[in-house]
Amino acid sequence: MRKLTSIETQTNAAQSAFQVVGKTLKHESADKQVAGEALFLDDYATPQGTLHAAVVTSSIAKGDITTLNLDEVIAAPGVVRVLTCDAIPGEKDIGTVFKGDPLLAVDNQIRYFGQPIALVLATSHDLAWKAATLAQVEYRAASEVILTHHQAQHLEHLLPTHQMGQPVDPSLFDQAAIHVQGDMHVGGQEHFYLESQASLAEMTEDGGVFVRTSTQNPSEIQKLVAEVLALDFNRVTVDMRRMGGGFGGKESQAAQWACLAALGAHHTKRAVKMRLPRSIDMTATGKRHPFYNRYQLAADQDGMLIAANMEVNGLCGHSPDLSDAIVDRAMFHADNAYFLGNACITGHRLKTDMVSHTAFRGFGGPQGMIAIEKAMQALSIAAKQDAFDVRMKNLYNQANHITPYGMPVEQHQEMKEVLELLEESCDYRARRKAVDEWNQSHSVLKKGLAITPVKFGISFTATHLNQAGALIHVYTDGTLQVSHGGTEMGQGLHTKIQQIVAQTFGISADKVLVTSTRTDKVPNTSPTAASSGADLNGMAAHNAAKEIRERLLDFAKAQLGGSDSVDIIDNCVVGLNQEMSWAELIQKAYLARVSLSATGFYQTPKIGYDRATASGRPFFYFTNGASCSEVTIDTLTGEMCVERVDILHDVGTSLNPAIDQGQIEGAFIQGLGWLTTEELVWKDNGALLSNSPMNYKIPTIGDYPKQMQVDFYEKANPEHSIYRSKAVGEPPFMHAISAWCAIYDAVASISSHQLAPNLHAPATGEAILNACDEQWDWLASHADSEEARHVVQATE
Repeated sequence: MRKLTSIETQTNAAQSAFQVVGKTLKHESADKQVAGEALFLDDYATPQGTLHAAVVTSSIAKGDITTLNLDEVIAAPGVVRVLTCDAIPGEKDIGTVFKGDPLLAVDNQIRYFGQPIALVLATSHDLAWKAATLAQVEYRAASEVILTHHQAQHLEHLLPTHQMGQPVDPSLFDQAAIHVQGDMHVGGQEHFYLESQASLAEMTEDGGVFVRTSTQNPSEIQKLVAEVLALDFNRVTVDMRRMGGGFGGKESQAAQWACLAALGAHHTKRAVKMRLPRSIDMTATGKRHPFYNRYQLAADQDGMLIAANMEVNGLCGHSPDLSDAIVDRAMFHADNAYFLGNACITGHRLKTDMVSHTAFRGFGGPQGMIAIEKAMQALSIAAKQDAFDVRMKNLYNQANHITPYGMPVEQHQEMKEVLELLEESCDYRARRKAVDEWNQSHSVLKKGLAITPVKFGISFTATHLNQAGALIHVYTDGTLQVSHGGTEMGQGLHTKIQQIVAQTFGISADKVLVTSTRTDKVPNTSPTAASSGADLNGMAAHNAAKEIRERLLDFAKAQLGGSDSVDIIDNCVVGLNQEMSWAELIQKAYLARVSLSATGFYQTPKIGYDRATASGRPFFYFTNGASCSEVTIDTLTGEMCVERVDILHDVGTSLNPAIDQGQIEGAFIQGLGWLTTEELVWKDNGALLSNSPMNYKIPTIGDYPKQMQVDFYEKANPEHSIYRSKAVGEPPFMHAISAWCAIYDAVASISSHQLAPNLHAPATGEAILNACDEQWDWLASHADSEEARHVVQATE
């Protein structure tokens, strides 16, 4: 039986002082979602006469259109209009940070397989997509399609290379007692949100457009729709109540479909709805970036690091999208929790002829972090030590706490404490002994065990994005309405904002309603990404609430006979000459003409990274954590089973323990899928083969660990975050690296940890089997050695 974390044990003394924050409140939409009453975009009633949009997509990855015949599409049943790029009145390229993302194919150029060529508007969803298949398109295809690191590395890079740290003297590696080097292919990942990309656009009476869309970035969609239609920004309103998942896939790449729906509405003066079928969504939208990484470590005889060269290569796709920042974050996390000594970290952005890859939970951090964790596994084999011991001795510490980019790791002692606590609570030493004994007596089924740390930086690395706004209205019955710039994608952000506002006022959460995210309520919002949703928007909402609260308390002191100790606690005003409820206070303040509305704003302090010198403080703080995974593999088939997972995660002072636990568990399982079952496969012509649930395997309940324990390391954030909490969206994703390292450990046990496995990610059954075969082959080739004879005798 899986043991659930006890919520009661997760409440510390500091939290008990809070009335609302720190308590387990259920998700604000839970009841509606269970009852089927929560509205996602496809649930909204469409206006009369709504048209449905589809796209004609390319069937090559690179080349030119020589003939485009849309006559059959136009003549198809239900078709009202067919549009190409010539119908775009404004900007044809919707690239944001960098250009390179045409809304529809421009100048007959094809950049990736599945690229939209034409927009089809019809009277129903089915008729639109059926008509789109009737297009007659002829191409002049490129002679070579670039899909892999091997093909792309020597071609012109998509963006300039970036480097952190100074080049390391090669003699440090040549003269080191231990010199480890290797590489790692890291696969991409499909977002597989339950709700596919969807938008509904309709014209407004002033010539503008109102867009409902499933997006993490409403303000960016407002901007891009306005630019595509050549409108002022103030004539575009974007509304987003909830998403059926995002995970980064709707940060930048929801924009194309919203812009196409708006383009259709602009030309037909009718509402236009676009919803992507799963296969189109998987083919035509970006993934987590595949990476190819190299590492080179120098260590002394005891396994202490002296120097490191780390190289990360992001396979970006045909355009930059968010790749510059994603590869940067991979570089920022290529050290994970370790002091690397003299270190140089280099990041390349490689251009490939495929859909442009994009944000995904962790935003490049996981791809960088797993490289150093594989290197630590290899270092432990070279040093003939337990991998956990090698990790512990190389953690950041008081003497060595500066990262390769110059930021101090201030909570290094807490990181060490997290690992020590987990080592004890999961009984690592006894289990390590039991695993080794099992492997010595079993030749087919091998077990692996690994503890890995997580040190993840919290903030957007683009400094200007670290800002947020909120708007609060208090109505005369004492209820509140809150709008903020964050978006709800199931992660519980609105619930946390509800708790924060209620706590700030001193009232119960049921008086607070968090409304949809709208660009006409809170302008110029940052995307809900980088684990910043509660940090930024929570503080903005808190500031708005604090301003109104201070007005109310000043009014109470001045006009209601209150003392300096007047306060609002549990829906009551205390410190007055007479008892008064919160609602009565609001009514009296209204009659006295006290403003009951306020905006709040917040900008993250202390941060700033100088890319020219590759130094600074890109993160407000680090979130820490550690996980221990135990696995069993079948060396004859490659089958793998996760036996047990123990996680200790740093949440600061938790805003909502139940939501945080759900985030940690969900992140681990999603990370497990990335590292074990989710394999993206492209044909040589650039077509995505893994384009449906039939051939792309996200984790199921059968992949869930047999035993899983999640505990919180609750210590108030030393930085002044909202109620001293810590971000919990992305960091726990990387706990799944411990499962991959446990697989590595199990494979290495075949040779009694004499040969470092050639294992990459995802570690599918096939990949595990191939790595096992290499271990057996090595044993066979060293049959005359004493070490090999010992291994064979032990497992007979």
